[in-house]
Amino acid sequence: MFVVGLTGGIGSGKSAAGNIFTELGIDVIDTDDIAHQLTQTCGAAIPAIRNLFGEAFITRSGALDREKMRKLVFSDNVSKQKLEKLLHPLILAEVTHRIQQSRLSYVIVIVPLLLETGDYDHLIQRILVIDCDEQLQLVRTMARSQLSAADVKTIMAAQVDRQCRLKKADDIVFNNEDVGYLKTQIIRLHHYYLTLSA
Repeated sequence: MFVVGLTGGIGSGKSAAGNIFTELGIDVIDTDDIAHQLTQTCGAAIPAIRNLFGEAFITRSGALDREKMRKLVFSDNVSKQKLEKLLHPLILAEVTHRIQQSRLSYVIVIVPLLLETGDYDHLIQRILVIDCDEQLQLVRTMARSQLSAADVKTIMAAQVDRQCRLKKADDIVFNNEDVGYLKTQIIRLHHYYLTLSA
């Protein structure tokens, strides 16, 4: 199976790019979606999170209290590592399973921390980076998530820096314009990936 790892900084447009690949009929596996499923009410990771972090981090409905957990992991690196050690193997197992289930020419796996973890190196053949100006990342993320500029900058600082990301990319899509411009680039890559996977 030909697998493309799609990544990019926060607010760069990874989900928008993934949606276009989906429209083109390609299987898109989003690790953020899997993480949400694992940590929703009755999610597979909830008992272990309760065990590790305590009842305070579980909502009344039995899901992960994301806001509380986000504040903890950004202020405490040990807690961050604990959470990652718990979630990453579960996410990776689900990604591997979904890749094996796919019957299409190629698969896109969206991994925000693809270059930070190295967990997916054995699965992917190419790295696609969605890129945009850092100021645009800030504006987009604040608009969609109600985070402050300081919070967004903290998240950006925890990710691989832009130049390093671009250096490691096999393919780059620039997402400084509108959705139409993004779509044109994705369609071109789609045909290229079909050729590579043939």
